[in-house]
Amino acid sequence: MNEILRLFFSSYTFKVVTLGCTLLGIVSAIIGTFAVLKKESLLGDGISHSALAGICLAFLISGKKELHILLTGALLIGFLICIFLIHYIERNSKVKLDSAIALLLSTFFGFGLVLLTYLKKVPGAKKAGLNRFIFGQASTLIAKDIYLIIIVGLVLISLVILFWKEIKISIFQADYAKTLGIQSDKINFLVSTMIVVNVIIGIQIAGVILMTAMLVIPSVAARQWSKKLSIVTILAAIIGGISGAMGSIISTLDASLPTGPLIILVSGIFALISFLFSKKGIIARNYRIQKRNRKLRLQESKGDNI
Repeated sequence: MNEILRLFFSSYTFKVVTLGCTLLGIVSAIIGTFAVLKKESLLGDGISHSALAGICLAFLISGKKELHILLTGALLIGFLICIFLIHYIERNSKVKLDSAIALLLSTFFGFGLVLLTYLKKVPGAKKAGLNRFIFGQASTLIAKDIYLIIIVGLVLISLVILFWKEIKISIFQADYAKTLGIQSDKINFLVSTMIVVNVIIGIQIAGVILMTAMLVIPSVAARQWSKKLSIVTILAAIIGGISGAMGSIISTLDASLPTGPLIILVSGIFALISFLFSKKGIIARNYRIQKRNRKLRLQESKGDNI
């Protein structure tokens, strides 16, 4: 604990990385709750894997390694994949959503790896650090990256608060939403857009491979404790924030451990605890079953005595 406090007050990098990971964990968990409830958990996976191709194309076209240029390329590819191709294939063919995501995920991720291999031959590409986007590298965060996460995160959370009722009704009661004049298609477009933006700002920390776990795991863990959307969203944000902070702290204390995978590992521990000890968890369910069986056996024994 003393070492953590010392780093917090003395290390600028530690404060930047911890703050960035905590904020990303909170925002990702909130947005991920809606992705899980809409049964579009794999959508973030498709976007994040496809983003690698966008990053490589952005560098290939611009020749610059500025983060905002690389993320713009990832954002454009993310919108192309998420908003257009995946939903277009789902609506205009017999291919289901998960199959469409798997198809485009593998295709564009393969395309990204091919571009990454090609760029190794391009002068200056190795110094651009494109490889870090595969697994993430939180230690490369600087102040302006934190400002980006703060600004985008606040915008996303504000949109969630502003359209809370519309999103909630569109997810759970789409037919009823039509009678209220709520345009579910536009609300779904908004949610998909928020997923895309959230994934793009997070790939520098978690990487294209693990980013989707930051969306899914906290919300899945939170759902074990409550059925109420507001409580699930708040619990997911808490789990995501703590996971982000703990992952970055552990990584700072041992530089050989990568931050992104540690964040996911901590989230996974929260999910395991939730599966075991929540009201709907394995232990509680087994206890209820055993209690019911004992009650039945007791009733049977009383009946035999009569």
